[in-house]
Amino acid sequence: MTRVPARPRPSTAVWIGVAVLVVVHVLAWQATEFSPAALVAGWEGMADFLGESLPPDLSVLGKSLEAAVITLYIGLLGTTFSIPFALVLALTASRATTSAAWARQASRAVLSFLRSVPDVVFALVFVTAVGLGPFAGVLALVFHNTGVMGKLWAEAMDESDRGPRDALAVTGASGPQIALHAVLPTVLPSLAGLLLYRLDVNVRSSLVLGLVGAGGIGFLINQSIKLFRFDEMVTHILVVLLLVVAVDQASGWVRRRLGT
Repeated sequence: MTRVPARPRPSTAVWIGVAVLVVVHVLAWQATEFSPAALVAGWEGMADFLGESLPPDLSVLGKSLEAAVITLYIGLLGTTFSIPFALVLALTASRATTSAAWARQASRAVLSFLRSVPDVVFALVFVTAVGLGPFAGVLALVFHNTGVMGKLWAEAMDESDRGPRDALAVTGASGPQIALHAVLPTVLPSLAGLLLYRLDVNVRSSLVLGLVGAGGIGFLINQSIKLFRFDEMVTHILVVLLLVVAVDQASGWVRRRLGT
């Protein structure tokens, strides 16, 4: 009869890790004042809110659709205009394309700064510089998306196949030649897939940017909330839902065609 090997017992380090995790969650529960009872007690306020929100006010549907198109444009331009900056920084930040350590570290520092500053903060800065409107939202997305997409692209290049790189290096090819003929062709589908993913994210982010004055349908949602026109707000949110689903389906279709 075959004996079933005994399962190894968790080590002391595992138990300590679990205990620390539990303590951290208890502290987080207390610090955030997490209270399901308060949520249940506030059901009357939620009922009043829903009563004022439904049915949606469809008289603002035309204005809502126009603003949704602006939101889409903000996300599109914010993504497109960040491509050259993200590509240059990714090439200089990747070990596969840049041998100079100082150049890699400098590029990675720039990318870390750009992605660590939230796009909302960039939007607030640019609103003070260029005024309210979609232009501030585009600029905010360009800066933030450069940091995020540059980081993702650099990691994709780091994971590229070393074979083509080593083959060109043996023949005496320069760094730019290796990047152009060995690295980029192998990672291009991955870069395109990441780009489409960021477009999807940026369209959603442009909605939030509108709440701070960067235009688009987020601006209309903010106005509706301030005027207590929750029925208009619901209409805007439904249009946002349609926009997000449409962008998600379109980007998913393109990614499947690219095989990413």
